[in-house]
Amino acid sequence: MGMPATAAERKVPRPTDRVELGKTGIKVSRIAVGTGTIGGGHQSNQTRLGQEAFTRLMRHAYESGINFFDCADSYGSMPFLKKALEGIPRDKIVIESKLSGRATRENAQSDLERFLKELEVDYIDSVLTHCATRSDWEERREGVLEVLSKAKEKGMIRAHGASWHGMEPLRSMTESSWIDVGLVRINHDGAKMDGPPAEVVPHVKQIHKGKKGVLGMKILGEGTIAEERDQSLRFVFGLGCVDSLVVGFEKPSEIDDLLKHAEAALKEAATAAA
Repeated sequence: MGMPATAAERKVPRPTDRVELGKTGIKVSRIAVGTGTIGGGHQSNQTRLGQEAFTRLMRHAYESGINFFDCADSYGSMPFLKKALEGIPRDKIVIESKLSGRATRENAQSDLERFLKELEVDYIDSVLTHCATRSDWEERREGVLEVLSKAKEKGMIRAHGASWHGMEPLRSMTESSWIDVGLVRINHDGAKMDGPPAEVVPHVKQIHKGKKGVLGMKILGEGTIAEERDQSLRFVFGLGCVDSLVVGFEKPSEIDDLLKHAEAALKEAATAAA
């Protein structure tokens, strides 16, 4: 008779498992598809693929077990995503979008209404205020935050938050009571991050401890550390404070490759924690 299975062996985490994003009740895969690689001016590497290739990429992600799709107004990816996901039941996918960091109280509501039309949905799961770069971002964007709070009350969105660009806003996030979800740059190397990992990680852990959803971006440093993906995946999954990683895939084969390496990294993290 063999030895009884350990807890880690009984339930080895997988990158396509559904995990709760903070305390939002939103269940997401541990890997999300980003649509904003080199994004700006309402386009990105993903939209520059054209609709047919974009659709093939998104459908491959969904069929591979990924349910979480990250877009933004500045990427121009929402109309592309609408067409790519046509026919998939709304409750089977999670959509995140972002208001421009230049949005105002006066235009944020109309922007949200346009987002719903561009995506052709009744609600968006998560909407972030994009690119918070200062410690006083909440005060400076007070009007936009109020619009997002009211949109959540009305059911237009399920959660709200911010994407962080800089150590100052990252530090401020630990004290924010408004944040449901935050998007932070993190990898093992510090590539394209807001500071060295040793400085960033304690804040991310504190944010996660506060029951806020944490999304990681720049896991491969915009491709600058792609050859070190295993080290980066092991590092971030091993932290235990990042719910899902947003990755800007450009080919279906890249999805297959990352899911394979993410599964190995998760297994190693689970074994180390057992």
